[in-house]
Amino acid sequence: MAGLYYLFFHKNAHISNPNLRVRAQINTLRQYKHYGLDCNISSLDLHLPTGSVCLDKNSMLTAMSSGGRVGKDAPYTSRGCDMRWFSSREACYILGRYSQVILVGDSMLRHVIGALNIIIREDLGYGGVTNWNFDGEEKRKCFCNRQFDVRDCSVQGIFSTADVIRHDPVSLTCPKQVPEWDTDLRMEQIVRYPIPAEEHRRLEKAIDPNPLQRKAFILGHGLWNNLEIDQALNWLDLVLDTIESKTGTGTRQRGSNPKGNLPVLLITPNAAGEKKPDEWIVSQGNKALVKFEHEMAAQASKRGIDHLGTWNMSIQATLYDGVHMDMRGNLLKAQMVLNWLDLLDM
Repeated sequence: MAGLYYLFFHKNAHISNPNLRVRAQINTLRQYKHYGLDCNISSLDLHLPTGSVCLDKNSMLTAMSSGGRVGKDAPYTSRGCDMRWFSSREACYILGRYSQVILVGDSMLRHVIGALNIIIREDLGYGGVTNWNFDGEEKRKCFCNRQFDVRDCSVQGIFSTADVIRHDPVSLTCPKQVPEWDTDLRMEQIVRYPIPAEEHRRLEKAIDPNPLQRKAFILGHGLWNNLEIDQALNWLDLVLDTIESKTGTGTRQRGSNPKGNLPVLLITPNAAGEKKPDEWIVSQGNKALVKFEHEMAAQASKRGIDHLGTWNMSIQATLYDGVHMDMRGNLLKAQMVLNWLDLLDM
């Protein structure tokens, strides 16, 4: 079924014309549930369109990784060509091209899938969390921006669309927007190397082995191994090996043309904020994070997989505990992932 969505939407997804700039000026979050005085977040405050949209995946990744802000929590601007800010309907079509979109990594990746769920559930208040089983206290603590508070809401995040379909199917907008939408969007939390055997088995079980079903993988790692490059590469290679062994399809470049490979995006950690605990300033501070991003970008290139850096986009953004971005930053990350997915065939 994902192939049918691909054939339909591939012709319409990436639009490059003057009207695109007009569309980008619309606050796409205004129609979301709980948008209002208590959760007044506008997409126009998160991303500032500046020019023509990037026409291919590599230029898009470079533009998004190199972009930044002019002032604290100012709207993000990509560098050079521009990214798109997709509506929920467009996001559903993009995700609908794939049978599986699997995120593997730590809490930063968990927040990205939370933001993706906000988009496809069209709910600013509780779209990224399991609000179907909340009591009154959880509803208060995990509302709106506080969905990404790792102290109060870390265990309430949504890990898969299957959970939404099982517990609150009416909240998922994609089946209404795209008839017979059937994408398995999920997160497998594997935070450190060595990878525990149970976590590795869970990842193996999650991956559909059918090579004819279209899949994409988004990976994120770093802080739990203290930004040690060797450990990060061990983690990355084991995850890539697992994907290859389960699907019978390559992830890493073979020869000069990697077109037959499964698409994999490595996202490196965002910047550290002022609340970063002092004991981590040397090993996980901004100098270490920048060096890690640059080295992992080079290593990703050697392996023929894609890389998205998030240090620039986050250095002037609000971080709850000096580590994690709030809903605004995570919605931006989610849109970056959608831009990558949208351009995989360009």
